[in-house]
Amino acid sequence: MALPGFKVVTLTDAAANRVKDIISKADRSIVGVRVGVKNGGCAGMSYTMEYAESVNPLDEVVEDKGVTVLIDPKAVLFLLGTEMDFQTSKMSSQFVFNNPNQTSACGCGESVAITPATPNALQSAE
Repeated sequence: MALPGFKVVTLTDAAANRVKDIISKADRSIVGVRVGVKNGGCAGMSYTMEYAESVNPLDEVVEDKGVTVLIDPKAVLFLLGTEMDFQTSKMSSQFVFNNPNQTSACGCGESVAITPATPNALQSAE
């Protein structure tokens, strides 16, 4: 789906380490985590993450820093160019998506507005 050699999503070291930790502590065999977006929340969309027990035929497979992240095919244009991070503060620990396609976010931090990447974004990534 994406350009050869181009990763839809990249991971920071912190995100890769957290995904490795999640995989090692899973109660079943998983190949990685699946990332997507869904409609909902006060800003219109939210990011989703779940265990991935297998690769679906249309998943975009991202191998980065020793972990596998599967991108839901419906989310590829919304996540193009996103950096996935994991941040810990005094009050919370969470994955953070630094997404160039995100146009706004709600005050609670659970919901975002995302504009799909255009075909020009794919061409400029070459």
